[in-house]
Amino acid sequence: MDYATRNNIRHNQDAQTIKATKVAQAVGRVHALDGASQGRKRNKERQKKISSHINAADGFVKCTFLPKLKTTEKLPVGKKAEKQEHDFYRSLSLLAEHYDIQPMQSKQFGFPYNIALAIQDAETQLQNKLRHWEELGVMRDGKKTFLTTEERYNTGSSLYYIPIVPLFRISKNKNRKQAAQLLQSVCSYLYHIVDVPYYRQENSYLHWMYEMVTEWIVSDDENEETPTDLSEIKQSEWVGDIMEHKIFNHQNLLRFEQRLNHFKSRDSFDEDCFLLAGKTFALYQQYPNTTINRNAYLNNETEEEDDYYQNIVTMDKYISFCADTKGYLFQTVFDSINTELQEYSQIEEPAIRKHFDGCAIPDNNLDFETRLFTLIEDLIDLLNNF
Repeated sequence: MDYATRNNIRHNQDAQTIKATKVAQAVGRVHALDGASQGRKRNKERQKKISSHINAADGFVKCTFLPKLKTTEKLPVGKKAEKQEHDFYRSLSLLAEHYDIQPMQSKQFGFPYNIALAIQDAETQLQNKLRHWEELGVMRDGKKTFLTTEERYNTGSSLYYIPIVPLFRISKNKNRKQAAQLLQSVCSYLYHIVDVPYYRQENSYLHWMYEMVTEWIVSDDENEETPTDLSEIKQSEWVGDIMEHKIFNHQNLLRFEQRLNHFKSRDSFDEDCFLLAGKTFALYQQYPNTTINRNAYLNNETEEEDDYYQNIVTMDKYISFCADTKGYLFQTVFDSINTELQEYSQIEEPAIRKHFDGCAIPDNNLDFETRLFTLIEDLIDLLNNF
């Protein structure tokens, strides 16, 4: 991804290509690599032994090799170079204090190699320290030079679609009353607080996809399975409306803790529901008003908001409640989604960018997103395996 007035330390990568894969996975993959890259083969023949004819000092291994300086810009000289170097080390000091790392001594190498060496060392330390590390960059804003960082939660180009039909079946099972109530509390939290889209809401992406697929099926006069397909569509609609009414009830949140305290596990399924609900309630307590979009990555190069949404797979497209993840209807919807998402060049993901320019540095992280996406994956697995 390219940023205005920003020199990325990492090589620019090609935009992601969205590809369809099998639906059997609990979380449908949108993107998959075509194959593993081929590395160099080792030469089985050993190198000939060559020794020096004199007792030379083994000083080679003690040498320090400077990183190759990669830049297409004209390097500053004189006072401009001194100013840039001063700004850089001031910014590096702020970055080191914020992330609690120890920068290496690099000033003795001279400009600009000292900066290249310091950046390489800082990036290595940050990669080892931060779970969701993405990149380290240098930004020039007018006459000021400073470091920037980005942390990103990699969603793996997955479709996080939470099926509602299995929850409906659980709710109809008399032996699963407590489990159903816990799962309704979980889904209510995702619905009301996290703001996960629901496929029966007219402004949701999946609602539009379901409508489009329905029109295709209705207009296909040659399809002998049309009555069966229409029955599946009707079921997805009325089950979705019933369960949305249940999930919408705020009593699910008000009684969340009470349901946990009075829950009695009868088997492994109940135990899984209890553990999942416990993690959800803990997240709800710590982040009572946090939505999934709080750190949604935005493209700074986009001048018009409409252009941004035409080129990016926004989070509402791959995170949503859906009818089911099985059957002909979902397979058709899934294929249609993958076909459409192939036209997009990038994926919107939770990300945090920080500028070390002397202004206040936000002390935020991706803890919420890390726990939330894990929770959603566990919920999808639980419902799909019922």
